[in-house]
Amino acid sequence: TLIETAKLNGLDTEAYLRDVLTRIADHPARRLGELLPWNWAPLTDLAQAA
Repeated sequence: TLIETAKLNGLDTEAYLRDVLTRIADHPARRLGELLPWNWAPLTDLAQAA
């Protein structure tokens, strides 16, 4: 499941789900892979990298 995959990737599952659910509506469909647990980075991490 998505939750188990997030756990296997060492993510805080609650933070992951909260972030993905708030971003998914505005996220481009062709870039949904970025929101998968093994690719995901919190929005704050992405802002610091820019």
